[in-house]
Amino acid sequence: MAEGLRVLYVDDEPELLEMAKIFLEMHGEFQVGISTSATEAIKIPLARSYDAIVSDYEMPEMNGIAFLKHVREQFGDIPFILFTGRGREEVVIDAINNGADFYLQKGGSAQAQFAELAHKIRQAVSKRQAQAQLREAYDRITASEEELARSELQLQESESKFRDFADNLPQMVFETDMDLRITYVNRYTADRYGFDPGVMGSGISV
Repeated sequence: MAEGLRVLYVDDEPELLEMAKIFLEMHGEFQVGISTSATEAIKIPLARSYDAIVSDYEMPEMNGIAFLKHVREQFGDIPFILFTGRGREEVVIDAINNGADFYLQKGGSAQAQFAELAHKIRQAVSKRQAQAQLREAYDRITASEEELARSELQLQESESKFRDFADNLPQMVFETDMDLRITYVNRYTADRYGFDPGVMGSGISV
């Protein structure tokens, strides 16, 4: 598909599909694929490549809610808008509970309803993109924290190995901080000069 948000619109009214396609593609912001059957739409190889899906509710073989459930199972969180003439409360609740981004009722002038549909598509895509960016940022932070924890553990293990080695040397080994306070002495040094290993953590000025 060419540039622009890629939208798959499924409705069993061919005239409405064509009208929506003309209106949405008018300014080049959208590229619209159409299908008169949800059953056929799920067979489209490129279904997961769309930026958003718009679907009617009442269709033969597979209604909009069943289509929504399939999309969520197969394609994850792709933006999904139920665009229907059915205004029953239970349909709205069912759509929301199954992960629809928006529920939009048909009606009024064609220009007004398709302008609102375009607006909802933009909103749904922007919301999903923001959520994806947040997830990526969280994953990066989590990965950084895990890497830091691994580095700290490796440092602790290295220090432990160094001190085990130093404690067995028959010569003086010690460490100082930036202020030249002694923070560690090996066993040989402690025994020879009477250092108390218990106070090494706070440092001893020399």
